[in-house]
Amino acid sequence: MTAQRSWIMEGKELAQRLQQQGASERIAIADCRFWLSEPSRGKKAFEEGHLPGAVYFDLNEDLSSPVEEHGGRHPLPDPVFFANKLSEAGITPDSTIVLYDEQGGSMASRMWWLLQWVGHSGKVYVLDGGYGAWKQAGYPVEEGDANQPTLRDESVEEKRAHIEGSYPVKLRPELVVTMNEVRDRLHEPSVRLIDSRELPRYLGELEPIDPKAGHIPGAVNRFWMMSLNEAGQWKASEEQKPEWDALIGDAKEIIVYCGSGVTACPNVLSLWQAGYTHAKLYAGSWSDWVSYEENPVATGEE
Repeated sequence: MTAQRSWIMEGKELAQRLQQQGASERIAIADCRFWLSEPSRGKKAFEEGHLPGAVYFDLNEDLSSPVEEHGGRHPLPDPVFFANKLSEAGITPDSTIVLYDEQGGSMASRMWWLLQWVGHSGKVYVLDGGYGAWKQAGYPVEEGDANQPTLRDESVEEKRAHIEGSYPVKLRPELVVTMNEVRDRLHEPSVRLIDSRELPRYLGELEPIDPKAGHIPGAVNRFWMMSLNEAGQWKASEEQKPEWDALIGDAKEIIVYCGSGVTACPNVLSLWQAGYTHAKLYAGSWSDWVSYEENPVATGEE
């Protein structure tokens, strides 16, 4: 499952492949735009303009489960539910998929990780620069209803043929860790725990969302946007690898978290790009950790 070594695609390459695609390769495109402060904005943005043939996936409705007492603010979706969403969009296990957003790749990376988790066998890419870079380059966009799958070149009959049970889940539980597993690994020298949030939240100086400020004891901070350059595009893997090497050191196990398991995913993607394809996600992340009153909290630098 980790034979693919690059998961980032430039807009120029996607435009060329869309023009050339045929029976040997049909590219599915997923629009993952989502604004945490305005949950309905992503669908509206999709309807106003999106990449040709794209299907909209909503962070709250499609890429997460309902919030409960534990599990964090964006619990992982039920894998069968997610698989059926893929089927409804005309996506099969061997589809080549390109994902994009307008949030620096954070929302697209969440879906990228979910596809790895359910055992997607086809290639999966995050579009470099997202919708903004695509539109700025002058590539085509189209309007459409976010509630209706519009997968390129798929008839209604073909879409229906994909739905309900046609996407078999081959779950990869080794990609995710639970709260108890994180707690059992606290301060183990062979484990590197990475906090992907902004530095003030990690330090405990600021917490605008969750009930407690700080970080999981033993974690080091690496803000997820450090994987991007000033233009909002992904740094080359050879540029990022030395940064990760210095942070990981001799650790054998890598666990990544953020506030709710979303913006940790671009850090996981960056790690995979740098060759650390064994990096795991603590899906519940900080919002799950602090939902257990007995869990310790650290502040300041480690």
